[in-house]
Amino acid sequence: MDLRQLRYFIAVAEERHFRRAAERLHMAQPPLSQAIRQLEGELGIALFHRTTRRVDLTDAGRAYLDRAQAILAEVDEAAHHARRVAAGAVGHLTLGCVGSATYSLLPTLSRQLATELPGIDFSFRGEMLAPDQVEALRSGAIDVALLRPPAADPSLAVHALRRDRLVVALPAEHPLAAKTRVHAADLAGVDLIVHSADRHSVMHDVVFRVLRDAGVEPRIRHEVGETSTLITLVAGGLGVAVAPEPVTALALDGVAYRLLVRPAAVIELAVAHRADRNEPHLARAVEVIRRLF
Repeated sequence: MDLRQLRYFIAVAEERHFRRAAERLHMAQPPLSQAIRQLEGELGIALFHRTTRRVDLTDAGRAYLDRAQAILAEVDEAAHHARRVAAGAVGHLTLGCVGSATYSLLPTLSRQLATELPGIDFSFRGEMLAPDQVEALRSGAIDVALLRPPAADPSLAVHALRRDRLVVALPAEHPLAAKTRVHAADLAGVDLIVHSADRHSVMHDVVFRVLRDAGVEPRIRHEVGETSTLITLVAGGLGVAVAPEPVTALALDGVAYRLLVRPAAVIELAVAHRADRNEPHLARAVEVIRRLF
């Protein structure tokens, strides 16, 4: 027995006529009649009552028809699903986002991914520092990362998306909030809240480099792991923070944002995934992300 015989049987059962079934199958009638007799012989039962004008299903034939139709529907669905997998239209992906992208980008990105790739199930992890994202990519805990380079790992494919300016987050009553822009030199002697050095934050290194290039020795009062905590402490009046401009999407009462100038500094945002991952659905998701920028 094979799928061809099942298709022949279903055609005869639905048409109730060998000639019409043969025409539907684009074949001659004698081979069709022979295939049905062969199927009945293999099963050891009669599937049809035959007359000169028409054929009718036996009780066994009706029971067999239900199962045969279900089998072919499953086979067709399996083929359809396989084609969708090959085209990258289905699957599951977990995206990890750096803090500032979590607030500014993730809402738009999640909607765009759902619109363009509705068959892919996405989950998201926000507030991830770059080293944690790299480790999660290596282990497979996440599939795609929106991170701040450098991600010095040859096992990763990293594509730059954009360059973000830096801003200074200030308590609203801070004297520097009266300025329209803040120079790096203005931060001399100011209590700073920074991302944790222990967790190898990219932003920690960027802030130290920018301030020291301006001749400012940073005065650190608090180190935190998450950008939301960074801005929350600013709102509480516990210090000043330097962060990527997209963090301004996190609008908290008591926080004023001012562009950091002299030197004007930027930090890159990139999308990364393991270089050995070439699944079609992952490639399509990365394509959507890159096109969004």
